[in-house]
Amino acid sequence: MKIKEKMHGDVAVLTVSGNLMGGPESTQLHEKVKSLIADGFNKVVIDIKGVKWINSSGLGILMACMSSLKNAGGGLKLASVTDKVQSILMMTKLIEIFETYENADRAVAKFIEESRHQ
Repeated sequence: MKIKEKMHGDVAVLTVSGNLMGGPESTQLHEKVKSLIADGFNKVVIDIKGVKWINSSGLGILMACMSSLKNAGGGLKLASVTDKVQSILMMTKLIEIFETYENADRAVAKFIEESRHQ
């Protein structure tokens, strides 16, 4: 699994590629989110267009990321969700918990819009 980071103002976009299947490799994603929080960034978009497969452990990692960000007063948005991952989110009812967007730019725009209304 690879993680690329790009900043858009106060929003971090993490582009993930490979499989999100748990294990030491997937915990890198949660560690990355925790390091962003430690640096004062609590708005994160995880762009998963490059994720070929995700299992329950991978979903757990995304849940942990979201939980850490919410506890830090921020939020998580998922971008570029593939049909395969979308169907898993629907089956597990996690589609009701995660905000999903067509692409990272839309997710970033939503964070910007939300911060204007606070």
